[in-house]
Amino acid sequence: MSLIKEFKEFAMRGNVIDLAIGVIIGGAFGKIVSSLVNNVIMPPIGYLLGGVDFSNLKILIKEGSEGVEPVFLSYGIFINTIVDFIIIAFVIFMVVKGINKLQRQKAEEPAPVTPPEPSKEEILLTEIRDILKEK
Repeated sequence: MSLIKEFKEFAMRGNVIDLAIGVIIGGAFGKIVSSLVNNVIMPPIGYLLGGVDFSNLKILIKEGSEGVEPVFLSYGIFINTIVDFIIIAFVIFMVVKGINKLQRQKAEEPAPVTPPEPSKEEILLTEIRDILKEK
């Protein structure tokens, strides 16, 4: 089998396509959460803490000089990223919890009971019985 044909079979499987769609939607969701954190959640928290803008919180490590940028440790951006992660993790937890609940409900539903197919011997015995009844 050629490498291209094998790759095509791999790439066209449903799971790979579903994963690609999930990654794209996850990226968009990450942008929404980042905007929520940076523009809605962190400003009131900063206001409550005395007007602190978390994205501007940083520690100067090395002074800048001519042609050299100063070096900062931007821990405020790190705090925003942690809040992003917590929100995303919570939303994913809620989605997984909902899916698990639906799967449990589905598993609890009794499966329809169908009688097993009669074996060949039973079919033959039934035919013999019917023939004997006719005589």
